[in-house]
Amino acid sequence: MAITAAMVKELREMTGAGMMDCKKALGETDGNMEEAVKYLREKGMAKAEKKASRIAAEGLCKVIVSNDNKTAAVVEVNSETDFVAKNEKFQNYVALVAQQALATNSTDKDAFLAEPWIGDSSKTVEEELKSQIAVIGENIKIHRFTKVTATEGIVVSYTHGEGRIGVVVEAATDVVNNDIKAAMTNIAMQIAAMSPKYISDKEISEDYINNEKEILKAQIMNDPKESQKPEKVIEGMIMGRIKKEMKEICLLDQVYVKAEDGKQSVGKYVEEVAKANGANFSIKSFVRYETGEGQEKKNEDFAAEVAAQMGM
Repeated sequence: MAITAAMVKELREMTGAGMMDCKKALGETDGNMEEAVKYLREKGMAKAEKKASRIAAEGLCKVIVSNDNKTAAVVEVNSETDFVAKNEKFQNYVALVAQQALATNSTDKDAFLAEPWIGDSSKTVEEELKSQIAVIGENIKIHRFTKVTATEGIVVSYTHGEGRIGVVVEAATDVVNNDIKAAMTNIAMQIAAMSPKYISDKEISEDYINNEKEILKAQIMNDPKESQKPEKVIEGMIMGRIKKEMKEICLLDQVYVKAEDGKQSVGKYVEEVAKANGANFSIKSFVRYETGEGQEKKNEDFAAEVAAQMGM
């Protein structure tokens, strides 16, 4: 029987399952709607979609690096609770997702989810995800992934807090030795701790700077004391605050956390490592993932929930 778009739409509305899952279910059941619903329920797909409405902002960040240190991938896979994030089955699943990301040529999540699953090519990544949801009993989602390939050097990784933060650093270098690798690991730790947004101020757009100036000027003008100062002084204050902000958000301008004098910048540290090793060594890119970053967290207030159910 020919499966029409209208049939797929109807089954999707009935079950909440994914479009491709509905199409497959109808194909497997020769277009029988009732049997297709049963098929989805048996496969755990309809159940998984219901769980998908629940907030998943816990989980793990996992980083994996190729044996030649040329390619790395970092993924964030979320669960509803920290309890599941510590579960060995979930951790093994996230490790496989990271391997999938290291092997992928996809650049967007939809294409990634449609790929054959690395653990069983008869399934897609999305189908395996839904199987994991059904087995584990919580909403799980592959939130994001990034693959980094070094073209002029190597990559290193660092994971902090049992998977709470994952970092990949790419360096351009013509010398690869233990000192260079150790320096890159130190810089990855810096990124994990200090969360820079850029490598240097050269990456910051003029629009961003102008926007920050406008915000700072508005703050000053709203202060009765500061607003009375001469225009030239106010301009100097704005530029001073801009420079301070740049030192906080630009990696190379940050104070190196391991600096013995508490003053050395990351940029100076990189220069010293390059000189000591006779290398052309520079930081080319970095990726920093933190679990639950920018996502809504579930607020567990069981007392309030019980009171609401009892009409109290």
